Amino acid sequence: MRSSDDLRAFASAASEAYGLVSGDLRTSGDPRTSGDPRTAVRGRVVLSPTRKRRLEAGHPWVYRTEVLRTEGEVAPGDVVDVVNPQGVFLARGFVHPASQIFVRVLTYDPAERIDADFFRRRIEAARRHRERFLDDPAFGRMVFGEADFLPGLIVDRFGDVLVVQMLSYGMDVRRDWIREALVAAFRPRAVVLRNDVPVREKEGLPQEVGLLYGEAPEAVEVREHGLVFRVDVFRGQKTGYFYDQRENRAALKPLIKGWGPDGAAGAEVLDCFSHTGAFAVHAAHYGARRVLAVDASEEAIALARENAERNGLLDRIEFRVGNCFDVLRELEDSGARFDVVILDPPAFAKSRQALEGAIRGYKEINLRAMRLLREGGFLVTASCSAFVDRERFLGVISEAAFDSRKILRRIAFRTAAADHPALLAAPEEDYLKFGIFEVRSRGRRPSRGKSPVGQRREERIGTGAVRAGDGEGDEGGGSE
Repeated sequence: MRSSDDLRAFASAASEAYGLVSGDLRTSGDPRTSGDPRTAVRGRVVLSPTRKRRLEAGHPWVYRTEVLRTEGEVAPGDVVDVVNPQGVFLARGFVHPASQIFVRVLTYDPAERIDADFFRRRIEAARRHRERFLDDPAFGRMVFGEADFLPGLIVDRFGDVLVVQMLSYGMDVRRDWIREALVAAFRPRAVVLRNDVPVREKEGLPQEVGLLYGEAPEAVEVREHGLVFRVDVFRGQKTGYFYDQRENRAALKPLIKGWGPDGAAGAEVLDCFSHTGAFAVHAAHYGARRVLAVDASEEAIALARENAERNGLLDRIEFRVGNCFDVLRELEDSGARFDVVILDPPAFAKSRQALEGAIRGYKEINLRAMRLLREGGFLVTASCSAFVDRERFLGVISEAAFDSRKILRRIAFRTAAADHPALLAAPEEDYLKFGIFEVRSRGRRPSRGKSPVGQRREERIGTGAVRAGDGEGDEGGGSE
């Protein structure tokens, strides 16, 4: 296993070969130069005869364990052809010999050249795709990596400002082509580079924030469902805003009205891991009479409060800085009750090694949320951990319902918004799980006190779970 220092040294040598040592975020060689090394197919990757045929099924990655041998001297970011043991062409993509993801697929056409025009075609196709599905294509995810056949490239649009992440080495060394393609497709005022994500270090790339094109303000505005949100494109989590939950936020609307003895009141809502308040502000906008929004980040809560104020909803939203695990427990102990509880936590499982602790964390917050709901209330719960699949997530919710003596009626189970497509053959991309459940009681607990089994279960809930920073850290309070 190579260390991160080994990866950086290997990648640095490749950068020198490409002439990318200037340190300028805006440049990485002249794509119009004859014989640009970034366009040439540098070698072949021959796949093992014993591998599963994932690539033929449409999976966009070739793992190191699937490779029989490499023909030719290749460096990180080089273009290679992928062939089966008989030499039959399967795909063309970026190689990274030091990464577990050995090849990231770009095309299945042996005649397609990977050059500046390739990026113009792909980015223009991604733009047209969003125009088909978005009511307002000026706001949304314009490029979603592998699902747009541009592996490791993320582009979010905030009106005339684009925010870009380059998560793979092959993309990073072609940033000038990407910049030119983005400018041609969107005519932006600015392109902000948000490469401050730890995953880049696995590729031997540094973390960085800067401008790829133009001049950008520190903050921009997002329009969504008649609301306006302020987004910090330089310091906000990820690209600054979680577009993946856009349609799920709209799904709150029917949950909010119809409460009280005569069904004329709005809901009382608890929004945990509120981040910058998108769910909380939507709940108030749809008629909630009271919303409590909780997040561990003071900076996020300050921005959430500003978003509530700019939408004229500050009088119905209370903001609290605190760890959501602790706040959920305190609210339960105080006897507080709500009609709707929203859980949109950060990714508890950022690796397979963290999965067990993540499961405990998801179970704890869902169990306590169910206990806080009035009879017939709604649990709105999400997971953006790619390592926690749909079946596992639903299993955790079922276990929480069993332990809290609740019966759940599923109202909806959804994934990310339409501007976040996913390849069917790549379940890793289907990271977001979002469920709405009506919660009803399954009878009272026995009055004789907890059984030893029940006591041990309660002790497990209270200890060892993920103690997430709610809205802090690179994964942030929310999805993606």
